[in-house]
Amino acid sequence: MYSPEVKQRLRSQAEQIMSRYPAGHERSALLPMLHLVQSEDGYVSADGITLCAEMLGLSRPEVSAVATFYSQYKRHPNGTYNVGVCTNALCAVMGGDEIWEAVESHLGVGHDETTEDGQITLERLECNAACDYAPVVMVNWEFFDNQTPESTIELVDSLRAGRPVQPTRGPDQVPTFKEISHLLAGFEDGHVDEGPSAGEPSLRGLHAAREHGWECPTVASGGHSSQPAEEVGAEHSSADRPAVTEEDRKGTENGGEDK
Repeated sequence: MYSPEVKQRLRSQAEQIMSRYPAGHERSALLPMLHLVQSEDGYVSADGITLCAEMLGLSRPEVSAVATFYSQYKRHPNGTYNVGVCTNALCAVMGGDEIWEAVESHLGVGHDETTEDGQITLERLECNAACDYAPVVMVNWEFFDNQTPESTIELVDSLRAGRPVQPTRGPDQVPTFKEISHLLAGFEDGHVDEGPSAGEPSLRGLHAAREHGWECPTVASGGHSSQPAEEVGAEHSSADRPAVTEEDRKGTENGGEDK
């Protein structure tokens, strides 16, 4: 159970989150509020579920349903560092599977398991959205690009030893799981301008487009056009199209031909 001081602090910050949403839509604040309680406990605890439910006028099962749907919310204590190894298609063929096997063996834990010292929770991830740097490992959602089994083992050993670790892109030092949860709740940590963001592989297409004068074509309803694409809700936009009729359905079922 939260102490009165902790509960008051969390309620105050939760109210700040709720104030970002229009009146009557405060329940939309649930996602960042779950990150907030996770920043306190290191996972979404029963106390955190209760706090969110009370403040948003929801039932505890409603809050729990959301907390169990998204993988960034943990329902049991997480390690100080969440180490995610991407083993999706491209990362896998570039060495992600070998990285996973090496780190799993080195740490002695499997997917969603935590080392005995509580430092590392290992996670097998499906795409880190950084295919141009494959294979990629993420620590508390910060990128470590072009990894190898050896470099990843060195990475987790440094984290467990308490040595400062800098991601390939992002802040000067990897935050803890609680710190990154507080950031995801919407509270700035002062590190936004540290380190590089987009790297050269991500920008090659942009550089080539500028070099050749390429521009994205605009498409209007009904085909290609040199005019700007119409806004949603404008005449002839998708919002203005008539509803699908029974005759339309029959035509589709008959291969588009009238029978």
